[in-house]
Amino acid sequence: MEAERRIGVAVDFSPCSKAALKWAIDNVARKGDHLILIVVRPGGDLYEHGEMQLWAVSGSPFIPLPEFCDAHTMNKYEVQPDAETVDIVTTAASQKEITVLVKIYWGDAREKIIEAVDNIPLSSLVMGNRGLGKLQRVIMGSVSNYVVNNAHCPVTVVKT
Repeated sequence: MEAERRIGVAVDFSPCSKAALKWAIDNVARKGDHLILIVVRPGGDLYEHGEMQLWAVSGSPFIPLPEFCDAHTMNKYEVQPDAETVDIVTTAASQKEITVLVKIYWGDAREKIIEAVDNIPLSSLVMGNRGLGKLQRVIMGSVSNYVVNNAHCPVTVVKT
């Protein structure tokens, strides 16, 4: 019997992360899998109230799909998922019979995605690529490049 698979998708609600989410659902997810959306918010002392202070170090608890779809609940985490992302995961959950969960982290995206890979732990990770040019990548760094080189699971980078 095969072990439970946890497919992580790094999501920031941008077009490239939605493309990665769709790709993961179409090509990786199968019945019985857990699809875990990993959302990383900026860190620092930006958050003085609410859920962020409780979960700043370890990330939020797993948020089930009905709560992810609830704007009031997501406002507590200062995350506003767009309607398209909610529709994509809601449809996938019912059609593919997968469990969708959300985990929110605060801090540097590179470090927190690696933390998620190790702590959840993930069977594989899918993420988008913003398509920075070589100069921008050198100056700003590439989250996807860092994750590919440091993650302890297979990583797929979906280019838009």
